[in-house]
Amino acid sequence: MKSKPIMCVDEHKIAFITCVNDEDMYRECLLYLKALSVPAGITVEYIPVRGAQSMCAGYNEGARATNARYMVYLHQDVLVVNKNVIADLLSIFRDETIGLVGVIGCRSLPQSGVWWDGLRTYGRVLHHCETESVIDSRCMEPDGPYIDVEAADGLFMAIQYGIRWREDLFTGWHFYDTSMCMEMRRHGFRCVVPNQEEDFWCIHCPQEKPLAPEYKHDQKIFLQEYGKELQPEI
Repeated sequence: MKSKPIMCVDEHKIAFITCVNDEDMYRECLLYLKALSVPAGITVEYIPVRGAQSMCAGYNEGARATNARYMVYLHQDVLVVNKNVIADLLSIFRDETIGLVGVIGCRSLPQSGVWWDGLRTYGRVLHHCETESVIDSRCMEPDGPYIDVEAADGLFMAIQYGIRWREDLFTGWHFYDTSMCMEMRRHGFRCVVPNQEEDFWCIHCPQEKPLAPEYKHDQKIFLQEYGKELQPEI
Protein backbone atom coordinates (compact mmCIF):
# COMPACT_ATOMS: atom_id res chain seq x y z
CA MET A 1 0.00 0.00 0.00
CA LYS A 2 1.48 3.36 -1.03
CA SER A 3 0.75 6.22 1.32
CA LYS A 4 -0.46 9.52 -0.10
CA PRO A 5 1.92 12.48 0.25
CA ILE A 6 1.16 15.44 2.48
CA MET A 7 1.40 18.66 0.45
CA CYS A 8 4.24 20.90 1.58
CA VAL A 9 4.22 24.21 -0.24
CA ASP A 10 6.60 26.68 1.41
CA GLU A 11 10.03 25.97 -0.08
CA HIS A 12 11.73 28.28 2.45
CA LYS A 13 10.25 26.96 5.70
CA ILE A 14 11.43 24.28 8.12
CA ALA A 15 9.22 22.86 10.88
CA PHE A 16 10.40 21.06 14.01
CA ILE A 17 7.69 18.58 15.05
CA THR A 18 7.69 16.84 18.44
CA CYS A 19 5.27 14.61 20.33
CA VAL A 20 5.12 16.04 23.86
CA ASN A 21 4.06 14.55 27.18
CA ASP A 22 6.73 16.15 29.38
CA GLU A 23 6.57 19.95 29.30
CA ASP A 24 9.85 20.51 31.17
CA MET A 25 11.74 18.26 28.80
CA TYR A 26 10.20 19.87 25.72
CA ARG A 27 10.95 23.33 27.10
CA GLU A 28 14.65 22.46 27.16
CA CYS A 29 14.46 20.87 23.71
CA LEU A 30 12.84 24.05 22.40
CA LEU A 31 15.51 26.21 24.04
CA TYR A 32 18.16 24.51 21.93
CA LEU A 33 16.05 24.68 18.76
CA LYS A 34 15.51 28.42 19.15
CA ALA A 35 19.27 28.91 19.54
CA LEU A 36 20.01 27.43 16.10
CA SER A 37 21.37 29.64 13.34
CA VAL A 38 18.72 30.33 10.71
CA PRO A 39 19.96 30.97 7.16
CA ALA A 40 18.72 34.12 5.45
CA GLY A 41 15.36 33.69 3.78
CA ILE A 42 14.38 30.66 5.87
CA THR A 43 11.51 30.70 8.37
CA VAL A 44 11.14 28.25 11.24
CA GLU A 45 8.12 26.72 12.96
CA TYR A 46 8.01 24.74 16.20
CA ILE A 47 5.09 22.33 16.40
CA PRO A 48 4.42 20.39 19.61
CA VAL A 49 1.83 17.62 19.38
CA ARG A 50 0.19 16.80 22.71
CA GLY A 51 -2.05 13.85 23.45
CA ALA A 52 -0.91 11.81 20.45
CA GLN A 53 -2.33 8.30 20.25
CA SER A 54 0.89 7.03 18.67
CA MET A 55 4.10 8.41 17.22
CA CYS A 56 2.83 7.99 13.65
CA ALA A 57 -0.52 9.62 14.44
CA GLY A 58 1.19 12.48 16.25
CA TYR A 59 3.68 13.09 13.47
CA ASN A 60 0.94 13.07 10.82
CA GLU A 61 -0.99 15.59 12.92
CA GLY A 62 2.08 17.79 13.17
CA ALA A 63 2.68 17.56 9.42
CA ARG A 64 -0.89 18.65 8.71
CA ALA A 65 -0.34 21.74 10.87
CA THR A 66 2.40 23.16 8.64
CA ASN A 67 3.06 23.94 4.98
CA ALA A 68 6.84 23.66 5.43
CA ARG A 69 8.84 21.92 2.71
CA TYR A 70 11.30 20.63 5.30
CA MET A 71 10.19 18.87 8.48
CA VAL A 72 12.37 17.68 11.36
CA TYR A 73 10.74 15.07 13.57
CA LEU A 74 12.54 14.76 16.88
CA HIS A 75 11.96 13.35 20.33
CA GLN A 76 11.21 15.73 23.18
CA ASP A 77 14.37 14.50 24.96
CA VAL A 78 16.72 15.46 22.11
CA LEU A 79 18.93 18.54 22.31
CA VAL A 80 20.18 19.72 18.92
CA VAL A 81 23.63 21.18 19.59
CA ASN A 82 24.80 21.64 16.00
CA LYS A 83 23.89 25.29 15.59
CA ASN A 84 24.31 25.06 11.82
CA VAL A 85 22.01 22.06 11.46
CA ILE A 86 19.47 23.90 9.29
CA ALA A 87 22.12 24.96 6.77
CA ASP A 88 23.62 21.47 6.88
CA LEU A 89 20.25 19.88 6.14
CA LEU A 90 19.49 22.27 3.31
CA SER A 91 22.87 21.49 1.79
CA ILE A 92 22.20 17.73 1.89
CA PHE A 93 18.66 18.18 0.57
CA ARG A 94 19.96 19.95 -2.54
CA ASP A 95 20.21 16.41 -3.82
CA GLU A 96 16.54 15.78 -4.53
CA THR A 97 17.03 12.02 -4.48
CA ILE A 98 17.56 12.26 -0.71
CA GLY A 99 14.31 12.12 1.22
CA LEU A 100 15.45 11.64 4.81
CA VAL A 101 18.42 12.55 7.00
CA GLY A 102 18.98 10.80 10.34
CA VAL A 103 21.90 10.96 12.73
CA ILE A 104 22.52 7.24 13.32
CA GLY A 105 21.47 4.09 11.47
CA CYS A 106 22.57 1.07 9.47
CA ARG A 107 23.59 0.44 5.89
CA SER A 108 21.47 -2.69 5.59
CA LEU A 109 18.68 -3.91 7.87
CA PRO A 110 19.14 -7.40 9.30
CA GLN A 111 16.41 -10.02 9.15
CA SER A 112 15.14 -8.85 12.55
CA GLY A 113 14.34 -5.39 11.18
CA VAL A 114 16.20 -3.85 14.15
CA TRP A 115 18.69 -1.30 12.83
CA TRP A 116 21.25 -1.60 15.63
CA ASP A 117 21.58 -5.32 14.88
CA GLY A 118 22.95 -4.42 11.44
CA LEU A 119 26.52 -5.35 10.51
CA ARG A 120 27.48 -1.82 9.44
CA THR A 121 26.15 1.02 11.55
CA TYR A 122 26.95 4.68 10.91
CA GLY A 123 26.49 7.92 12.81
CA ARG A 124 26.95 9.44 16.21
CA VAL A 125 24.77 10.51 19.15
CA LEU A 126 25.71 11.57 22.67
CA HIS A 127 23.52 9.81 25.24
CA HIS A 128 22.96 11.53 28.57
CA CYS A 129 20.95 8.93 30.49
CA GLU A 130 22.05 9.64 34.05
CA THR A 131 23.40 12.64 35.94
CA GLU A 132 27.10 13.17 35.21
CA SER A 133 27.09 10.27 32.75
CA VAL A 134 27.48 10.91 29.02
CA ILE A 135 28.10 8.14 26.51
CA ASP A 136 29.37 8.94 23.04
CA SER A 137 27.52 6.40 20.89
CA ARG A 138 29.83 6.51 17.93
CA CYS A 139 29.56 4.18 14.97
CA MET A 140 31.49 4.31 11.71
CA GLU A 141 31.77 7.63 9.90
CA PRO A 142 31.03 8.19 6.19
CA ASP A 143 34.03 8.82 3.97
CA GLY A 144 32.24 11.83 2.48
CA PRO A 145 29.70 14.32 3.83
CA TYR A 146 27.07 11.58 4.28
CA ILE A 147 26.33 7.93 3.55
CA ASP A 148 23.24 6.06 2.40
CA VAL A 149 21.53 3.94 5.05
CA GLU A 150 18.54 1.63 4.88
CA ALA A 151 17.26 2.71 8.29
CA ALA A 152 17.86 5.55 10.74
CA ASP A 153 16.86 5.96 14.37
CA GLY A 154 13.77 8.04 15.12
CA LEU A 155 15.33 10.36 17.70
CA PHE A 156 16.00 12.85 14.86
CA MET A 157 14.66 12.50 11.33
CA ALA A 158 14.65 15.35 8.81
CA ILE A 159 12.40 14.86 5.77
CA GLN A 160 11.94 16.94 2.64
CA TYR A 161 8.98 15.08 1.12
CA GLY A 162 5.51 14.80 2.63
CA ILE A 163 5.19 11.04 2.95
CA ARG A 164 2.69 9.95 5.58
CA TRP A 165 3.72 8.00 8.63
CA ARG A 166 2.04 4.59 8.63
CA GLU A 167 -0.41 5.08 11.48
CA ASP A 168 -2.57 2.41 9.85
CA LEU A 169 0.12 -0.12 10.81
CA PHE A 170 1.92 1.27 13.85
CA THR A 171 -0.43 2.36 16.62
CA GLY A 172 2.22 2.67 19.33
CA TRP A 173 5.75 4.00 19.76
CA HIS A 174 8.02 1.51 18.00
CA PHE A 175 9.21 0.82 14.44
CA TYR A 176 7.58 4.02 13.15
CA ASP A 177 11.05 5.27 12.21
CA THR A 178 12.26 2.19 10.34
CA SER A 179 8.88 2.05 8.61
CA MET A 180 9.33 5.63 7.36
CA CYS A 181 12.74 4.72 5.97
CA MET A 182 11.18 1.80 4.10
CA GLU A 183 8.39 4.07 2.82
CA MET A 184 11.05 6.49 1.52
CA ARG A 185 12.63 3.64 -0.35
CA ARG A 186 9.25 2.58 -1.78
CA HIS A 187 8.80 6.11 -3.12
CA GLY A 188 12.26 6.08 -4.71
CA PHE A 189 14.03 8.33 -2.18
CA ARG A 190 17.26 7.78 -0.27
CA CYS A 191 17.96 7.95 3.47
CA VAL A 192 21.34 9.20 4.66
CA VAL A 193 23.37 9.82 7.81
CA PRO A 194 25.81 12.79 7.85
CA ASN A 195 29.48 12.77 8.73
CA GLN A 196 29.86 13.82 12.39
CA GLU A 197 33.55 13.03 12.82
CA GLU A 198 34.48 16.52 13.97
CA ASP A 199 31.32 17.30 15.93
CA PHE A 200 28.05 15.61 16.86
CA TRP A 201 24.58 16.94 16.04
CA CYS A 202 22.45 15.77 18.98
CA ILE A 203 22.43 14.90 22.65
CA HIS A 204 19.79 12.32 23.55
CA CYS A 205 18.56 12.34 27.16
CA PRO A 206 16.34 9.25 27.45
CA GLN A 207 15.15 7.69 30.68
CA GLU A 208 16.54 4.18 31.06
CA LYS A 209 13.75 1.60 30.97
CA PRO A 210 13.28 -1.99 29.86
CA LEU A 211 12.12 -2.76 26.35
CA ALA A 212 8.34 -2.39 26.23
CA PRO A 213 6.36 -5.60 25.61
CA GLU A 214 4.67 -3.85 22.65
CA TYR A 215 8.03 -3.74 20.88
CA LYS A 216 7.84 -7.38 19.73
CA HIS A 217 4.26 -6.83 18.53
CA ASP A 218 5.33 -3.88 16.38
CA GLN A 219 8.37 -5.80 15.16
CA LYS A 220 6.09 -8.56 13.90
CA ILE A 221 3.94 -6.00 12.06
CA PHE A 222 7.05 -4.45 10.52
CA LEU A 223 8.32 -7.79 9.25
CA GLN A 224 4.92 -8.74 7.86
CA GLU A 225 4.80 -5.48 5.88
CA TYR A 226 8.42 -5.07 4.82
CA GLY A 227 10.16 -8.39 5.48
CA LYS A 228 10.25 -9.46 1.82
CA GLU A 229 11.98 -6.19 0.90
CA LEU A 230 14.90 -6.73 3.28
CA GLN A 231 18.24 -7.83 1.89
CA PRO A 232 20.37 -8.42 4.98
CA GLU A 233 24.13 -8.60 4.78
CA ILE A 234 25.72 -11.92 5.69
